[in-house]
Amino acid sequence: MTTPLPTVTPNTWEFLRDAMIVPTGFREYDARWKYPDEINLPGITALGLGLGTQIRARGIAPVIAVGNDYRDYSLSIKNALILGLMQAGITVKDIGPCLSPMAYFAQFHLDVPAVAMVTASHNPNGWTGVKMGFERPLTHGPDEMAELKGIVLEGRGRAHPGGAYEFVRGVREAYLDDLAGDFKMTRKLRVVCATGNGTASAFAPELFERIGVEVIPSHNRLDYTFPHYNPNPEAMEMLHDMADTVRATGADFALGFDGDGDRCGVVDDEGEEIFADKVGVIMARDLSKLYPNSTFVADVKSTGLFASDPELKKNGVTADYWKTGHSHMKRRVKELGALAGFEKSGHYFLAEPVGRGYDCGMRVAVEICKLMDRNPDMSMSDLRRALPVTYATPTMSPHCADTEKYAVLDRIVERLVAKHEAGETLAGRPIKEVVTVNGARVILDNGSWGLVRASSNTPNLVVVCESSDSEAEMRAIFADIDAVIRTEPVVGDYDQTI
Repeated sequence: MTTPLPTVTPNTWEFLRDAMIVPTGFREYDARWKYPDEINLPGITALGLGLGTQIRARGIAPVIAVGNDYRDYSLSIKNALILGLMQAGITVKDIGPCLSPMAYFAQFHLDVPAVAMVTASHNPNGWTGVKMGFERPLTHGPDEMAELKGIVLEGRGRAHPGGAYEFVRGVREAYLDDLAGDFKMTRKLRVVCATGNGTASAFAPELFERIGVEVIPSHNRLDYTFPHYNPNPEAMEMLHDMADTVRATGADFALGFDGDGDRCGVVDDEGEEIFADKVGVIMARDLSKLYPNSTFVADVKSTGLFASDPELKKNGVTADYWKTGHSHMKRRVKELGALAGFEKSGHYFLAEPVGRGYDCGMRVAVEICKLMDRNPDMSMSDLRRALPVTYATPTMSPHCADTEKYAVLDRIVERLVAKHEAGETLAGRPIKEVVTVNGARVILDNGSWGLVRASSNTPNLVVVCESSDSEAEMRAIFADIDAVIRTEPVVGDYDQTI
């Protein structure tokens, strides 16, 4: 195998022949590029050859489940990836168009060790990527990604005989059967099902109907141009649209799913957008009654309530705050034997006996409906109001180039740690500690906090702030964190702000 080039001129003979891969596409736990600006089809084939070589080098059975999301170029990407995997001597079980969690499910259903899911997740059109793993239910973390990056970019992929291809039918139906089980609602629920015309459109409405939920459709027609908004339940644009539909229809709540269906967002019956970490606390309260003394993992962007909520304490819950990112969280849930993990982005990791430990927006939707069934006298807004009040920002992402963001973050973290060590305040309050497990989470003496970290998937930093006291304090925390960020001139505008 020749070494892929970082740039090849488009619309040339070479572009159709030579592998081009921009190195920054190998991220912490996903591979993600703008296509065809940062990777071409020969580059995708080189990635497949590298992944197949990695599987063989680790002594893993050379069989992989492969799927793709619903975008107009994903099938071409998948076919180019499959070519490289087969070149490496891997037997490919192609499950067709699917959600990422359906691909993870296929590892169990087909009893294969490895998975490769072609998806740009919630990134807008123009992006592509691969979520991959070979130790179910885990996906590649930083170590595996670094190893794969080395194999691919150094041209160490090796052809091997024995590659084979099989298109496997029926996995979608088995996945839906597994999700629904024999559960049927005993209370009447009318739920807005928001899929933003993405891949989940082919799954969520049918799943809701199977469990006895009345579906109020919201952009459920498959359309890879995403005519209304990019499906991302962490973006206020999608959440506002869901809220408008709830208010217009009098629905019990809305559930929204991202482009590859591994995340779920919630809007309650009053049109209030409940950020996913708060939904996690609602679910943790319910699950910890069924399974007392459970451990729950929350990512560093999440509310402090996992550790401070009196109901969770009463149920003997242990809270563990860990690195943001689906691969980090899956691994931590498995390591600790936790019942579940929750990310503010809407990834939920429900482990045995509830789920299999991977992130699945469809599984979360079913479990939320079950939760509502167990609490027949409560509305979603009742459950929200039952939580201690905190004031949180949405996830806000200022632009910072992939080549610069980690060095920029290191300097910002240093400044925030120095503020703490010098006895300085943030938002007028003493700093209790600065947790640096993933960026810097600056925790104040009253439990309020502000976080800055680097996005693993896009050229951005990530900022989240939460006050246990007031909206004014939340805004003051953001202002002081942002003032430190603005000492770095290469940091650009926010995608959304308060």
